Amino acid sequence: MDKRLLDILCCPVTKVPVRPLARNELDVLNAAISTGSVQTTASIAVSSALQAGLITNDGKLIYRIEDDIPVMLADEAIGTTQLTGFPSQR
Repeated sequence: MDKRLLDILCCPVTKVPVRPLARNELDVLNAAISTGSVQTTASIAVSSALQAGLITNDGKLIYRIEDDIPVMLADEAIGTTQLTGFPSQR
């Protein structure tokens, strides 16, 4: 992802900056998605694994990236509190 774009992106709700998901974070997320236990903030089941994503710097919300385009929609964010053992949880 273009560094200039990443520098200006932030969570549309909290305005917290975002960073790319690390490989271990993406692996934990996709493992949870494969079990059918992950929902968006709008309570919609996430059925497809993410190829890439952005996470807020506070580690609370994940936004998917599709075809190199960040999907920064509040209703499509994934809360990390539902992910057991997620590396960024504080």
